[in-house]
Amino acid sequence: MEEKLLQAMKEYYDANESDVRLFFAPGRVNLIGEHIDYNGGFVFPCSLSIGTYMAVFPRPHTDRVRMLSLNFPDKGVVSFDVNKLEYDESDDWANYPKGVLNEFAKLGKQPGSGFDAVFYGNIPNGAGLSSSASIELATAVMWNEINEFGLSMTDLVKIGQRAENDFIGVSCGIMDQFAIGMGRENHAILLDCNTLDYDYSPVELGDYALVIANTNKRRGLADSKYNERRAECESALEAVRTKKEVRHLCDLNAAEFQEVKSVITEPEALKRAKHAVYENERTIQAAELLKEGDLHGFGRLMSQSHVSLRDDYEVSGNELDNLVEAAWSEDSVIGARMTGAGFGGCTVNIVHKKELEQTLGRIGSEYTKKTGLEAEFYIAEIGPGAKELKPVKEGDC
Repeated sequence: MEEKLLQAMKEYYDANESDVRLFFAPGRVNLIGEHIDYNGGFVFPCSLSIGTYMAVFPRPHTDRVRMLSLNFPDKGVVSFDVNKLEYDESDDWANYPKGVLNEFAKLGKQPGSGFDAVFYGNIPNGAGLSSSASIELATAVMWNEINEFGLSMTDLVKIGQRAENDFIGVSCGIMDQFAIGMGRENHAILLDCNTLDYDYSPVELGDYALVIANTNKRRGLADSKYNERRAECESALEAVRTKKEVRHLCDLNAAEFQEVKSVITEPEALKRAKHAVYENERTIQAAELLKEGDLHGFGRLMSQSHVSLRDDYEVSGNELDNLVEAAWSEDSVIGARMTGAGFGGCTVNIVHKKELEQTLGRIGSEYTKKTGLEAEFYIAEIGPGAKELKPVKEGDC
């Protein structure tokens, strides 16, 4: 991978290999804890071994930035002034790193010198593994390191989120950037998105593999239904507050929810609140089970999570349900659920490594029979967070 980037740096910018610095930021997947971050709950993501690679050649005597993505070669080299950072629709993917540089500038971190860069990501397109946040964190780590700004990783995570919120205009939460920046090899992160309090849990897979399956169904309803679900949760919270003082639905445990649920008179709002409370409890329990090495118990919670997302939160859909149910039918699968916004996108599964290819073949075949679509499967490894890479040495590849 590094050699590919270095070759491109030489080809496009005539950069000397010894002057090029290499950076990496992973993709991420949320293992459990879906649609509860905005209800005051926990998420439980992990960073992946796949992600975005970035090669950089600092150019201290110019204010020009030149960027190329090997994933979008038809877009060519995007060039702009490092002191004039404005959103430009024609710059397409390059607006993500540009937005990050703009957030640094807002903090007074603007050295006024440019650079040449080549990006390459091996995150599957449209798989919902957060390629945009991966680009943002690769850029943030790079800019922090080459300029020796000394910002913490938490600072860089917040910069990445603000770039997406304010520069790109996408109202995302902080989970993606946090998981990518703070990831740890073979660990998942129990994260409170409101306070940024977090704890690591080891993910010891042993004879099992973490498999991400892409439904290849576009998530057309995700945005509108997301807003609808948030409104329903807010309605439920307003009703709960007439009986109990809470800031968020997820401040309630299951027993407390049972005591107050009668005040939620709207049937849909009641179902949404039930999911939020019980999903939060599942997420907290999941982190503890992994610390205890109980992978089967964790898998059961994953499957329970999907049932709740399907029946109570109603953000699944025919494709996701069929892909999960095909996985459940296999004895070697100990847990499967949808992950992400819903109405398409991906599932996450824990599958025994024995005859893994055959198992995934049967799941894929059943899914195609039911939906007419072909699923794509990715064996995921849990890797470290965003960082600078050591240069390639001759003989390493």
